[in-house]
Amino acid sequence: VDHKISASQQEREAKGLFRSLTTAFFRDAMGFLLMFDLTSQQSFLNVRNWMSQLQANAYCENPDIVLVGNKADLPDHGEVNERQARDLADKYGIPYFETSAATGQNVEKAVETLLDLIMKRMEQCVEKTQVPDTVNGDSGKLDGEKPAEKKCGC
Repeated sequence: VDHKISASQQEREAKGLFRSLTTAFFRDAMGFLLMFDLTSQQSFLNVRNWMSQLQANAYCENPDIVLVGNKADLPDHGEVNERQARDLADKYGIPYFETSAATGQNVEKAVETLLDLIMKRMEQCVEKTQVPDTVNGDSGKLDGEKPAEKKCGC
C-alpha cells in the first residue's frame, strides 16, 4: 500500500491546521492588526474573509481592529490604491494605515492606535463595573448574599 500523500491533500491538511491554530489565537486576543499586502490585490480581497473570521472567532463580539496596508515603500508595485483600502476601512468603521515593515513607516502609529482602542474599551469596562453597591445605604440584598457579577464587553 502506497502511503504517499498528494500535494493537494498536504495543502488541504496544512490549511486546516492553520485555520484551527489561528482561530485558537483569535479567542485570546482583544485586538487585531489586520494586515494585507499593498502589492497584492488578492491579499486585499482576503481582508473581508479575515474580518468575518475575526468577528466569528474573537473573544469580543466587536473586537478592536486596525486595517494595515503593508509595503508602502514599494509604490511602483502597488496593486491596491489608498482609496480602495480607506473605503473598506470606513465600511467596517476601523482605522487604516499604510505601513512599511522595511522602513518602519507608520508601524508604531498603527500599533499605538490599536492599543489606544483596547485601553479605551478596558477603561469603559472598569467604569461600568464600578457602580456603587448601595443606594442610600441599602443594598437590597439579604445578609450573606454576594453582589451580582458584572460582565463587560471585553
